[in-house]
Amino acid sequence: MYHAIAKSEFAVRPATLAAASTRIGRLLVVEDDPATRRLITDYLAAQPCTALGCGAPDVGRYLQGPPLSLIIVNARLGELSGLEILRQIRERSHVPVILYRDGQPTHVEPIIGLELGADDFCSGPLNLDELLARVRAILRRQELGRLFAPQLRGGHHFHGWELRHSTRKLTSPTGEIVGLTKKEYALLSALLEAPCRPLSRLHLMRATRTHEDIYDRSIDVQILRLRRKLATHPSGVDLIKTERGFGYIFDARVETLY
Repeated sequence: MYHAIAKSEFAVRPATLAAASTRIGRLLVVEDDPATRRLITDYLAAQPCTALGCGAPDVGRYLQGPPLSLIIVNARLGELSGLEILRQIRERSHVPVILYRDGQPTHVEPIIGLELGADDFCSGPLNLDELLARVRAILRRQELGRLFAPQLRGGHHFHGWELRHSTRKLTSPTGEIVGLTKKEYALLSALLEAPCRPLSRLHLMRATRTHEDIYDRSIDVQILRLRRKLATHPSGVDLIKTERGFGYIFDARVETLY
């Protein structure tokens, strides 16, 4: 039975739905309401993990401390919105982030959250069992990615651009560094590994460890963001082409750097 809660109905019990083998590590809950923050951290602390909590102003201090496994952020904070907190996190870290909204979001809020680099977005009455399952799923995909990721070479060169895997930096033909989120980097790497070859949306979802649901449009959002960044230079326009009903093609000659 799922454990759904509303702000007026607080209860905590250990979840039994997720595999206990997933290592959770250190979690940070960013929530300005002390009661809700304590509810979530108490629930998570019942799992084999360290559950920390803070308000929006203190996020930077925790990012400077010991490494975090994942951050959970309320999309509806006070003076600083959850989306602004997400932007600040992404400027400093690639740590996975789950945004949640205790209620119905606007139709663009999840899209903006994913565009800014969130790994997941939960909405509706806060369900702690589901939240924990999503935490475990993200960390499980991250761990599998580390175990089975291909051994990438030094990088790739295409149309005057250069992507270096050691630094995860994308350099434009004019020498400017173009910032990439963790998912954008993974997506571009997957495209560069198979140039001029149609890649399915499911293949790209797996490469970026996005939810493997062929009806999930988040991979299209990631493609749109990557296209916009490449289009900041004329040579990057139209490099990623759509294969209608299937996926995408990286239409360029790609050289591997050793």
